[in-house]
Amino acid sequence: MIITSSIITEFLQTRQATDEICAPLKIEDYVVQPVQDVSPPKWHLGHTTWFFETFILQKYKPGYEPYDERYAYIFNSYYETAGDHILRTKRGNLTRPTVEEVYAYRDFITQQLTEFLEDHLNEEIHEVVTLGIHHEKQHQELLLTDIKYILGHNPLLPRYSQTFEEHDLEKQKPKWLRVNKGLYEIGHNGHDFCFDNELKAHKVHLIPYKISNKLVTNGEFMEFMASGGYDNVELWHAEGWDWIKREGIRSPLYWYWHKNRWKHYTLKGYKEIDPESPVTHISYYEAAAFARWQDARLPTEFEWEVAQDRFDWGKRWEWTDSSYQPYPGFKPQKGTLGEYNGKFMINQKVLRGASVATSKNHSRPTYRNFFHPHLRWQFTGIRLAK
Repeated sequence: MIITSSIITEFLQTRQATDEICAPLKIEDYVVQPVQDVSPPKWHLGHTTWFFETFILQKYKPGYEPYDERYAYIFNSYYETAGDHILRTKRGNLTRPTVEEVYAYRDFITQQLTEFLEDHLNEEIHEVVTLGIHHEKQHQELLLTDIKYILGHNPLLPRYSQTFEEHDLEKQKPKWLRVNKGLYEIGHNGHDFCFDNELKAHKVHLIPYKISNKLVTNGEFMEFMASGGYDNVELWHAEGWDWIKREGIRSPLYWYWHKNRWKHYTLKGYKEIDPESPVTHISYYEAAAFARWQDARLPTEFEWEVAQDRFDWGKRWEWTDSSYQPYPGFKPQKGTLGEYNGKFMINQKVLRGASVATSKNHSRPTYRNFFHPHLRWQFTGIRLAK
């Protein structure tokens, strides 16, 4: 039995949460796109609205006419079968529609969908609405990380929030957790929501290994830097070595050497670095080099999932040593929504867990995030294995 009020409440709460993330912004902040991987906040607002309009209202509501036929071109992201769209690098050129017009579009679709769901909800529509809710939660995390990149690359380093805390302390004493060899089930196995890349549940054989109970801290990463970690070619993958030399990488993103000490930009502004806080904004290349420096390695995503109930996680997306590949029996959905995950299963690394920017009730032990190895604008961190 589908409870209509429940899905409508979750939908409205999700929409409100996105608005609250944008509430501290000034109008000028909504359009900026410093680099390709960062989308302007205004685009996120339009895209998540387009998603509900395109995949629910236009498909299921009889006689529905698009709010503005031009919006599909500017707010579609990568769904090729849904029509043409602007290049990702051009999103920052969208001075029009205005922020006010995008919010009007957003309010209209929210109202239209709420009214439609009250009388037309069935299992198929419920499934797509649920996907849309979690799609918007993904963009809420992207919003926060993109906002941090936008403000963190402003020469004035303006503060986003006085209250957003992104640096909890790692209070646990270091400990290696031992996991015995065996056949373990991996993947989602239940009736609650998951993305298609978490399916199908299957067995994997693991040899004995150890995994750290805690994340690598800022202080530990400072030791790596002080020891010449960024200058030791033996620690780096070839691509990683080329990357740090080409880009001049000498520290985690947002770190600055100021008056003989390291400081960093946070969403609460320019702050001293706490050595006991988990290091963040780390690329896979840096994570792997640090692990090798510690005579350790990164866990595979299977090792992480098997052990995750024995340590705390959720402060940082944790790099694994696993390439982003389909599970046995994986089948993308038919139609446009089949482009959601499967088409990206190449040249990317899997991250597990969640981060301080992840929305409530969004991540799971089986959740598979994925990024290219050089990216580090997300709240990424390091857990070691042996």
